[in-house]
Amino acid sequence: MTAASVWSLLLPAIDQAERESMLPGWLPAAAGMVLGVFFLAVLDGMLPYLKRKQPVQDAVWRQNTLLMTAITLHNVPEGMAVGLAFALAANGEGAVGAMALALGIGIQNFPEGAAVALPLRQEGQSRLRAFTGGTLSGAVEPVFGILVVLIAAWAHPMMPWLLSFAAGAMLYVVVEELVPQAHSRAGTCGFVGGFLIMMVLDVALG
Repeated sequence: MTAASVWSLLLPAIDQAERESMLPGWLPAAAGMVLGVFFLAVLDGMLPYLKRKQPVQDAVWRQNTLLMTAITLHNVPEGMAVGLAFALAANGEGAVGAMALALGIGIQNFPEGAAVALPLRQEGQSRLRAFTGGTLSGAVEPVFGILVVLIAAWAHPMMPWLLSFAAGAMLYVVVEELVPQAHSRAGTCGFVGGFLIMMVLDVALG
């Protein structure tokens, strides 16, 4: 998730802002990231009140909800990026690049879906419900991709903000929930291994 936040979200946000905005490239990325962190922090504070049937101390449910929310938010601007790429391709700009982007993001969704499904399964959910949760977290991509094709002119200037917003949400979950629980040698190795895998996927296929 950390690697995806950097290579899939923050760096593209900075790059697009520098090319197409009169603002410094870092400004939309920084502001969007802060908004994403704030949104997840507010959601985190509200979760005990959203599930009254279980005790406030139900940390597993809370962590899984934050994780699924962050990954789903991360998939929204990725789907929009694919839709925008195909909208530009319809005007004769980079059809091959649009297909490569769609393929890369599609492959990248496998480990992201697993990051949602596996914790749900460990929580005690059935295989079907865990699979459905992982699938739904990525189902927002085609929905928002189609939406952006219809409103490409409006969505394009918003992309740096949306990308960095999703990055902030993901980084909040990593720092608040995942890193403290992975504080061991095996956890450190897993973090580094996951970072390398996502970095390679994002750079090689993005």
